[in-house]
Amino acid sequence: MSSSLDSERGRQDDDFDDVNESMENNFKKVDVPDWNKQITLRAIVTSIILSVVFTFIVMKLNLTTGVIPSLNVAAGLLGFAILKAYSGLLNKFGLLKQPFTRQENTVIQTCVVASAGIAFSSGTASYLLGMSGIVASQADSGNLPINIKKLSLPWMMGFLFAVSFVGLFSIMPLRKMMILKYKLTYPSGTATAYLINSFHTPKGEKLAKKQVGALFKSFSFSFIFSFFQWFFTAGDNCGFASFPTFGLKAYAQKFYFDFSSTYVGIGIICPYMVNISLLIGAIVSWGIMWPWVESKKGHWYPSNLPTSSLHGLQGYKVFLAIAMILGDGLFQFVYMTIVTILGLIAEVRNKKETSHPISNDKDDLNESSDVKVSKFDEKMRTEYFLKDSIPNLWALVGYIVLAIISIICVPIIFSYRIKWYHIFVAYLIAPVMAFCNAYGCGLTDWSLASNYGKIAILVFSAWVGLEHGGIVAGLAACGVMMNIVSTASDLMQDFKTGYLTLASPRSMFFSQLLGTGLGCVISPLVFWFFNKAYSVGDPTGSYPAPFAVMYRGIALLGVEGFSSLPKNCLKLAIGCFAFAIAVNLLTVLLKKYETKYRIHRFIPSPMCMAIPFYLGGYFTIDMCIGSLILFLWQRINKKQAEEFAPAVASGMICGDSLWGIPAAILSLANVNPPICMNFLSASDYVKVDKFLHH
Repeated sequence: MSSSLDSERGRQDDDFDDVNESMENNFKKVDVPDWNKQITLRAIVTSIILSVVFTFIVMKLNLTTGVIPSLNVAAGLLGFAILKAYSGLLNKFGLLKQPFTRQENTVIQTCVVASAGIAFSSGTASYLLGMSGIVASQADSGNLPINIKKLSLPWMMGFLFAVSFVGLFSIMPLRKMMILKYKLTYPSGTATAYLINSFHTPKGEKLAKKQVGALFKSFSFSFIFSFFQWFFTAGDNCGFASFPTFGLKAYAQKFYFDFSSTYVGIGIICPYMVNISLLIGAIVSWGIMWPWVESKKGHWYPSNLPTSSLHGLQGYKVFLAIAMILGDGLFQFVYMTIVTILGLIAEVRNKKETSHPISNDKDDLNESSDVKVSKFDEKMRTEYFLKDSIPNLWALVGYIVLAIISIICVPIIFSYRIKWYHIFVAYLIAPVMAFCNAYGCGLTDWSLASNYGKIAILVFSAWVGLEHGGIVAGLAACGVMMNIVSTASDLMQDFKTGYLTLASPRSMFFSQLLGTGLGCVISPLVFWFFNKAYSVGDPTGSYPAPFAVMYRGIALLGVEGFSSLPKNCLKLAIGCFAFAIAVNLLTVLLKKYETKYRIHRFIPSPMCMAIPFYLGGYFTIDMCIGSLILFLWQRINKKQAEEFAPAVASGMICGDSLWGIPAAILSLANVNPPICMNFLSASDYVKVDKFLHH
């Protein structure tokens, strides 16, 4: 979800056209520091601070709805703001030894995003949590002790260290081919580079200061408003988060505005169609499907089942969402594989057909100024990209050594429920998967890491079997595959950013290593903090972690087949699966063949539609309000909206999310809010009033 980055990139392109000169010409008087001087102590300290902040944000989003927008803008902007203020202060006292450069800014952004990325790929809100007893208790089958693993910090950190670094070495030898030969776009990496380059130009620096001011204003408002809401949450279903905006009947079906600054901010960042898809999914599921399925209680499933049972209504919610997610994921997997193969074939053909024409001075004189600008920038960037090369032998040795460590350690961590040869097979095919994902991400900005993980769950859980711990084995295999594929595409994105900001590939690689290492420590600690303060994984609690249930449900499908589904759930699931494939196919065909009306922009995303199936529509209301705010803002002042909307949205997300830290501390200290603001129907109020007076 890179709408904010796309708008920033558009703004940067406008600035570029205005000055009609190369970006690198703006920095011709600025020396590019050596790669080891790009990784400074102040950059590392700043990265650690921001890594903790962003991990809290991503973890909260993961544990609530799983909808995570791109936070690259906020990471780059906050990194710039902190070090610019620090270096400016030192400069006043004549103590500044090394000026703050865009390369240093890139190092910070890379490290922070890598660390926050581990909060997603670590599985603390999905596959690892899916192994726990609290999630397993929500299913009536597959709950043998061998299919449950108690969560603890030591083995979680050990697992992440064993699997998170392998992906970095799997893709590193292909950096020159991806960046220089194929010239893949990597939209998020490119937009981030334009953003950082702009910060360090005089015009961009002025705008960046204003954006930082807007971010901190929205941060302060969001934090204070969250603090204010806390006073009214003394019991269950209390406070503004339980406000029946559209009435009590709509509230019972999860349709209400819960006053979450986080999801209003995410709505501002995400594309309009993402938010509308979420709303459509909520209406179809909670407005139509679930009331209809619930009317079949006693016929399709027993009426005396607990609400959390996967053999009751909850099973339809989970497995239909899984079917739609798998349908979407399978289509994207096949489609991106085809795109990758066709792209490689086209590259080979172009190489064969391209001749080497002899240029002359007359041709050079006839070149447009834009072409000359492009050649100058490309020459500079290529020179610095090739300057600090990383030997491919390092990558090969690193991959083999880390793979061996993982093959030995992962089976031990999971008490040999997953065997060494399972991990060996995963690492044999992983480089191919990592390449496909990195190549596809370079073309479309889509990372399909979670889809590769879901496929791994099905394959390895079925391979191991229920009686031998197939559920835990499948979820562990998901972690192995997902971490490799995710970190590989993230690294290539960072290489693209470094290429465009003249940051050394070595500094990019080492900052990625640092960020990954930080994430392996910070993510489990932050998860443990939430887990101690709240009932994480409880479907009725504040942090239901919906993807933990879904990932365990996929593992159940792998070990038990379709026998684990409630009555008629398979038919409905097949319909959802087919619907997801049909919608994606229609979107691709319309993109390819219709040009006049661009109808494909109005087709909803099946993946987004599936998310509210389990959770409800409350957060989709928030996100649609965010879209409405952005739409009205653009109508009033489009330029201002493009420049400041990402910063304002990031501030709203940060403020509301970071209130979770003091709120959790208060909960751990048994400090409870003083007021419960609850809402009753008129008839219930009369009954309560009579009871109190008697």
